[in-house]
Amino acid sequence: MSEPYPALRLKDLAVHDRPQERLEKHGPGALSDTELLAMLLRSGSRGLNVLTVAQQLLAEAGSLARLVTWTAADFRRRKGIGRVKASQLVAVMEVARRVLTDSGETEPVLNRPELVLQHFQPLLASLTVEKFWVLLLNRKNRLLKQVEVTSGTATSSLAHPREVFREAIRHGATAVICAHNHPSGDPAPSAADVQVTRQLRDAARAVDIELLDHVILGRASADPHGLGFYSFRSAGML
Repeated sequence: MSEPYPALRLKDLAVHDRPQERLEKHGPGALSDTELLAMLLRSGSRGLNVLTVAQQLLAEAGSLARLVTWTAADFRRRKGIGRVKASQLVAVMEVARRVLTDSGETEPVLNRPELVLQHFQPLLASLTVEKFWVLLLNRKNRLLKQVEVTSGTATSSLAHPREVFREAIRHGATAVICAHNHPSGDPAPSAADVQVTRQLRDAARAVDIELLDHVILGRASADPHGLGFYSFRSAGML
């Protein structure tokens, strides 16, 4: 049996590609989000260098700011991140969260469908499968946590309301926004989309958690209306 590939570290990269050298020469402001995260990770995983691992983490989270809400379990689900590294990352993110709190900066208000689309925009371009998320919000409609509920082929069934509101209850959310993407880019709702929205609406009433919206995410270029999203709230179905 052949030996596994060693984890590729920052020092394995060409000198001019190493974030450490770029930081020392140009300062931290010259580094991308990917490079900054790579410096925290230090090493990659089998067959993936550390910059690729960092890039994948950012794509999954949607942005560096979203990583602040991740738990150790969230990090450990990603290839190449074990218990110790996950704990280190959570500690760094907690420091960042406290700094943001002390400085008065807060999570964005997500009270319009175009803001939901903007929130997910960094993640959508690379997706070829349909995913369903729930955005957990506080009383001021600020984001508490983003949870991916399901992921699969474009024809797979959407999330069951039980999964959506289990997460909302667990994290103490007072309202939620559900969102899923159409890989085709056309956000027009299917019959299944309409059905699951009705189920979500009824479940929200039962558990007394407001369903602010269910937004289908697409691309403006593939949307006959040119919006790039479909909002069930705007359509009068919620």
